[in-house]
Amino acid sequence: MGHSKQVRILLLNDMEKLEKTLFRLEQGFELQFRLGPTLQGKTVTVYTNYPPPGEEFSRQKFRPLAWENPTEREDDSDKYCKLNLEKAGSFQYYFNQENEKSGGGYIVVDPVLHIGSHNQVLHLDCVTLQTFLAKCLGPFDEWESRLRVAKESGYNMIHFTPLQTLGLSRSCYSLADQLELNPDFSTPNKQYTWSDVGQLVEKMKREWNILCITDVVYNHTATNSKWIQEHPECAYNLVNSPHLKPAWVLDRALWHLTCDISEGKYKEKGLPALIENDQQMNCIRKIVWEDIYPKIQLWEFFQVDVNKAVQQFRTLLTQEYRKTVTKSDPKQLLKIIQDPEYKRLGCTIDMNIALATFIPHNGPAAIDECCNWFRKRIEELNAEKLRQMNYHQEQAVNCILGNVIYERLAGNGPKLGPVTRKHPLVTRYFTFPYGEMTLAEEETFINDPNKSCFFMAHNGWVMGDDPLRNFAEPGSEVYLRRELICWGDSVKLRYGNKPEDCPYLWAHMKKYTEITATYFQGVRLDNCHSTPLHVAEYMLDAARKIQPNLYVVAELFTGSEELDNIFVTRLGISSLIREAMSAYNSHEEGRLVYRYGGEPVGSFVQPSLRPLMPAIAHALFMDITHDNECPIVHRSAYDALPSATIVSMACCASGSTRGYDELVPHQISVVSEERFYTKWNPGASPSNTSEVNLQSGIIAARRAINKLHQELGAKGFIQVYVDQVDEDIVAITRHSPSIHQSVVAVSRTAFRNPKTSFYSKEVPQMCIPGKIEEVVLEARTVERSTSPYRKDENSINGMPDITVEVKEHIQLNESKIVKQAGVAKKGANEYVQEIEFENLTPGSVIIFRVSLDPHAQVAVGILRNHLIQFNPHFKTGSLHVDNADPILKIPFVSIASKLTLADLNQLLYRCESEEQEDGGGCYDIPNWSPLKYGGLQGLMSVLAELRPKNDLGHPFCNNLRSGDWMIDYVSNRLISRSGTIAEVGKWLQAMFFYLKQIPRYLIPCYFDAILIGAYTTLLDVAWNQMSSFVQHGSTFVKHLSLGSVQMCGIGKFPSLPFLSPSLPDVPYRLNEITREKEQCCVSLAAGLPHFSSGIFRCWGRDTFIALRGILLITGRYLEARNIILAFAGTLRHGLIPNLLGEGTYARFNCRDAVWWWLQCIQDYCKMVPNGTDILKCPVSRMYPTDDSSPLPAGTLDQPLYEVIQEAMQRHLQGIQFRERNAGPQIDRNMKDEGFNITAGVDDQTGFVFGGNRFNCGTWMDKMGESDRARNRGIPATPRDGSAVEIVGLSKSAVRWLLELSKRNLFPYREVIVKRNGKDVKISYEEWNRKIQDHFEKLFHVSEDPSDPNEKCPDLVHKRGIYKDSYGASSPWCDYQLRPNFTIAMVVAPELFTPKKAWKALEIAEKKLLGTLGMKTLDPDDMVYCGVYDNSLDNDNYNLAKGFNYHQGPEWLWPVGYFLRAKLYFSKLMGQETYSQTVFLVKNVLSRHYVHLERSPWKGLPELTNENGQYCSFSCETQAWSIAAILEILFDL
Repeated sequence: MGHSKQVRILLLNDMEKLEKTLFRLEQGFELQFRLGPTLQGKTVTVYTNYPPPGEEFSRQKFRPLAWENPTEREDDSDKYCKLNLEKAGSFQYYFNQENEKSGGGYIVVDPVLHIGSHNQVLHLDCVTLQTFLAKCLGPFDEWESRLRVAKESGYNMIHFTPLQTLGLSRSCYSLADQLELNPDFSTPNKQYTWSDVGQLVEKMKREWNILCITDVVYNHTATNSKWIQEHPECAYNLVNSPHLKPAWVLDRALWHLTCDISEGKYKEKGLPALIENDQQMNCIRKIVWEDIYPKIQLWEFFQVDVNKAVQQFRTLLTQEYRKTVTKSDPKQLLKIIQDPEYKRLGCTIDMNIALATFIPHNGPAAIDECCNWFRKRIEELNAEKLRQMNYHQEQAVNCILGNVIYERLAGNGPKLGPVTRKHPLVTRYFTFPYGEMTLAEEETFINDPNKSCFFMAHNGWVMGDDPLRNFAEPGSEVYLRRELICWGDSVKLRYGNKPEDCPYLWAHMKKYTEITATYFQGVRLDNCHSTPLHVAEYMLDAARKIQPNLYVVAELFTGSEELDNIFVTRLGISSLIREAMSAYNSHEEGRLVYRYGGEPVGSFVQPSLRPLMPAIAHALFMDITHDNECPIVHRSAYDALPSATIVSMACCASGSTRGYDELVPHQISVVSEERFYTKWNPGASPSNTSEVNLQSGIIAARRAINKLHQELGAKGFIQVYVDQVDEDIVAITRHSPSIHQSVVAVSRTAFRNPKTSFYSKEVPQMCIPGKIEEVVLEARTVERSTSPYRKDENSINGMPDITVEVKEHIQLNESKIVKQAGVAKKGANEYVQEIEFENLTPGSVIIFRVSLDPHAQVAVGILRNHLIQFNPHFKTGSLHVDNADPILKIPFVSIASKLTLADLNQLLYRCESEEQEDGGGCYDIPNWSPLKYGGLQGLMSVLAELRPKNDLGHPFCNNLRSGDWMIDYVSNRLISRSGTIAEVGKWLQAMFFYLKQIPRYLIPCYFDAILIGAYTTLLDVAWNQMSSFVQHGSTFVKHLSLGSVQMCGIGKFPSLPFLSPSLPDVPYRLNEITREKEQCCVSLAAGLPHFSSGIFRCWGRDTFIALRGILLITGRYLEARNIILAFAGTLRHGLIPNLLGEGTYARFNCRDAVWWWLQCIQDYCKMVPNGTDILKCPVSRMYPTDDSSPLPAGTLDQPLYEVIQEAMQRHLQGIQFRERNAGPQIDRNMKDEGFNITAGVDDQTGFVFGGNRFNCGTWMDKMGESDRARNRGIPATPRDGSAVEIVGLSKSAVRWLLELSKRNLFPYREVIVKRNGKDVKISYEEWNRKIQDHFEKLFHVSEDPSDPNEKCPDLVHKRGIYKDSYGASSPWCDYQLRPNFTIAMVVAPELFTPKKAWKALEIAEKKLLGTLGMKTLDPDDMVYCGVYDNSLDNDNYNLAKGFNYHQGPEWLWPVGYFLRAKLYFSKLMGQETYSQTVFLVKNVLSRHYVHLERSPWKGLPELTNENGQYCSFSCETQAWSIAAILEILFDL
């Protein structure tokens, strides 16, 4: 039952594009693609670029996946194609429908990381990473002593900033040569190479258990990179990106402004070199608007030279061909065409549009006039371009001023001081590798490609920009509007769309990537959100070829999870960097822990085969990144330890940056820091500024929390609970769901400096459930007397006067932080330790290891031991004991296999009224609702909703945690019954004995595990007793077949009349009250909850419409036989009762039940081995004559064939009687005439007819009930005359009896009736022929308007259909389109000409087929109404009190007959039609499958309102609905 392999199912739905949804999977998982309801039945092909085993991954190479259908059945509920995931990375899938792409998405498979000499696995949640700025490591031969700090601090991953040669700015991320190791690392005596680095990385992996990753920077290169001068095409320059020319001109003008300001030329105008106030800012604005913009006239780059254009236009006008110009499209307006070279006044106009717009009359004056109009229009267009440029210029000024304020005035800015050439007014946007000259001279260069190719755009970032858009490409005005926050040391790289667009750059960067992947286990994608996706994809593909389990991390600043997901899914990012520094208080920091990993404590155990759920990206949660500002400045030095602990307790990867642990009190700048990191020396003194050890900063505590983080990740402490104790104290619990041990870390944060802010001495008490085994760590941030911090000139030193006091693995009584710990009892079996703190000062942490109370630990172990039989997952943490209840020594399946299907009805189902009849009721959950069933399905329906979402806050779970009521209800309900059912109850009770001894927060999880184990076993037991069709059927078939268990049960009181005592194999039981033996046959409920108990449980018509699907197809032949014979015993007036009423209260007011009964006998004979034996079975007649009182069983027995003959004889003779006790006591709505029942067979046609306009003898049996609307006592659908399905059923019966008589299996070949006092013989042959000869003549509505068979041509409103009845008292009713003719098509297809049948079915499909059911009336009919409301009482005759029950609402069971008819006739119409029909059938059935899976009743409803909407008056699960769908699946 428990899979060991993890399988995830991805349901495909039509047009579902999931590119922005993240699906994370692990290697070793199996991914199954299955068809969602919208695709079932369609020809769907799934393609993926996940490579077949043994092949290399190629992103562009897709292959189709083969479908597997384990049951080989025709429905698509179990069909899947699969991938066994053994490779890490990002993989794409899409699916086609009839060769049209229909949807798709990505999956990300996590890498598996290995460390140590034995290659042990490092789980991603165990990662503890530390960032080093490579340039601060010093000469390579000193690296080990500096990196050892990370090893001794307990980190297992080091992130190096780039190790390549740096550019002039010395920024860690501005690289001069991507292929060369930074020469700074070499010494005069030794030049180091990449292989030296590789050896060190390998040594750290093998000996230190540390993995190494480094950055890859794809976006830019240093301005002084030699290769970019040789290959200027790799940058955005004025040759390949001429759209940047206007921005370049502005940039140069701003440079000249810088020079002028620095030289004091603007001092008189109020702008000195040192900018200090707002007035000077206004001066800058004025100068830019008045001096610069008018001088550089940027608008000219976007305008047309007016005189030149007018001259050209005049020339064209006067030319001869002017006459031939055709009138152009009036929608084409005159507009400026941008000059692709961006020359001043270089834009043009489409002269053809101009000539067609301005057409002169005759003569030269007219040409002048035209030219003037043309000139005016161009001037207007040029003016529009000027307006646009003013809008850009306004934004540019604002951005310039914003920049100046930040760099020169803002308190948090760099305060650059006077404007100089070194610190210009604004950072330059473009390179300019030439000497000084005037702006006018410079501008001449832009038209010389040999020079302008070296004017390259710098990189940077744009606030709030769309990360998927490249801001340097045409269409973006970022450079012109000065919106770029620019990195003046780097040139932005221009890749184009594919390697062929810039071969050198792609090859260079690919080589760079390959070097990185050769020597490192992972990469950090720098500036990921503005790296073009297709570039990063290409490079990572190259990296994964070398390092298949590449660990990829990135920081994304997209501002939206959906956008993040695009990068994560396309690039296969393993972990996204998340910053704890983004938290503004401890509460927010705790929330981030909860957000980035783990599941709630006490979560349900998820099955190993389950749907693939969208995930959030795996987090690398960092207390500080190398880009963050210093937390000591923003918070306090005392917060380093508690915040690091909080971050480390998250169930994800965690990380920090070198300098944090040593308490370096400033940001270590990636640009300007040139000092080296300190080295490791265990003996160094606190005042030593170049060395550190366990006494420095928080290193000792860091080592302990890193070790703990790795242990929690490795040992499966995947459950997380965050408790905000007070505004500064956060308690985080990590819990292992298999061994039920917890680790609780209590951190008192210090976001405010404790020296200058008030912190209360009163710390709240804490309650920790369970038994504290040890204090894993207690650490306090304390001051020590040593010289205060002074920034060292050579080493990056921390604060020497602050350190941590650390104690590890001590007992509670040794703790200095805990004052006392008391033990209190919370519940019967729940122990809580109350902790009182005394020294939990700001900057302190204490971490407890907690196990369950020993008694509870044993109980959990025993429970897990007994759950192994259902799921091997429970092996860990299990405990075998010998003194358990003896019943637990028997495997549950041994007990369950003794259950009958009737027992299973009691165990699994029974709705409220059935339970009440047995003296009980369904469990009612406070603040929610009662369960649907008393049996296990009632609970499982709720748990199935809660489990996947882990909805532990639901009232159901609250009820379980609050007390044992529900637990006791489950077992006591079963123990109160007898036999094997009680044994199951005792088994559950024995399991619950241990369940009650575990902490309440774990009860929902284990209650669910016990029930799901029992439940799935019971389902298997049920299916094993059914037919091979069910046993080998699809999931859909199996789940539908449970409707047989749901509907067929034995109550406290027998519902069926007793069978003949001489009939063999009848089940008996001891009556609890009389202590006498009584028959206990299964009866079939019509529907739940309304028709489930008492006299309203069994109905003749419902029973026999449902019997084939519910009992015969499922292989329950004996139960089917007993029901057929029990009803046979009640035959009276030649009819089978409608309401059975145990036989004694039977009402014989329906004309169709007897024909459905006969159809079932026929089906029984055909489907059951030796089925015709039933014809000889004894039937105990309750009413041997119409007027006899009910006789006890056994008084008068007859073989079944005689009873059948009597039914046929009575119909041919003619049936006429008045119902017994006619009047309001049996029907308060019926009019007096309605109690008169008639039925007979027409001599001429052989059609069965009957009824009158005051009663309704078919399944459409709604009787009017409203006095207000004056419809009381009037049937909505009398269907008197010959109803089409009855004619079909009778034809089926007559044909079958004729065949039987020919085979001597039925002793009668004819029926003898009295006519005018004489005996007349009517043979079955003759009767059969009459119906055959007349049916299509009289029922088919011909396409030919002059058809002589048509009695009422004026009533025809749809041609090509079959009438609903023939000879109705209201003739127009015959012509209504309803779904009943499809029943006749299934039971008597010989009556129909295939072509005519097909046409009628097509009309029915178009007009009547709904979502789940068939509309009961043509929507074009004037009385159609698709919404059934039985409570509505108004003046509307057609609606009041649900009068439209069968006048539009969509009933489910007819859809089975419609689809079966379509299948039958489609085979006669040819292969293509048949294939299309199979698709239709599967597609319709997929909706039933979805409903069945989602319904808490686990059934199909009686009806729905129009378009499949829920109808609250319908039975939630109806026998004939389930049966009809099973039958169509059987036919498939």
